[in-house]
Amino acid sequence: MNTVPEIANRLASLCNDLEFVEAYTELFADDAVSIDPNNNNEPIVGLHNLIEREKQFLEKVEIHNINVSEAIFAGSYFSLVFSMSFTVKGVGDKQVEELCVYKVENGKIVSQQFFMS
Repeated sequence: MNTVPEIANRLASLCNDLEFVEAYTELFADDAVSIDPNNNNEPIVGLHNLIEREKQFLEKVEIHNINVSEAIFAGSYFSLVFSMSFTVKGVGDKQVEELCVYKVENGKIVSQQFFMS
């Protein structure tokens, strides 16, 4: 699995199956970077840090529903729209819709950036 469409489709499939940590492990480069408004748009660098952040998120939530769109492609980039409803333990229910933009180099995702309203 090396092409941008193959990576995008695999990412969407894993996320729709709630296999987020597996998605990072399988598809992301060791030095991948993530920019997330939930982290004040401060870059998170390194696969280990991305996986740890994901595990922390998953420990705090119960996901009820997720829908990942078909990908849109532009060269080495692709984007997906994630729609998710979940309960944050001790806080309450949330509904999130975000545009996620990914860059692929050498068969791995090297960056992701999330945009939410």
